[in-house]
Amino acid sequence: MKITPLFDRVLLLPEEADEMTKGGIILPSASKEKSQFAKVVAVGKGGELDGKKENMQVKVGDRVLYSKYSGSEIELEEKKYIILRQADILAVID
Repeated sequence: MKITPLFDRVLLLPEEADEMTKGGIILPSASKEKSQFAKVVAVGKGGELDGKKENMQVKVGDRVLYSKYSGSEIELEEKKYIILRQADILAVID
């Protein structure tokens, strides 16, 4: 199944959170922080913001940092994705 985001939305595949601290302590799954890093899987065609055309700044394959409590989580073919507006992406990581 293929998902194509509409307008200025972006589909992300979040990275797994670290299972071990820098000091070597293994964290149980309940204690793990949700990762804010993800890979861009699909991008919408853009939209309008305040009457002006908004171009997409990210592309498929980019690694990004996104806002912690943004977007909607969906599960598709046993993978968890997040779909959010481009404005909720904070940075592209090189």
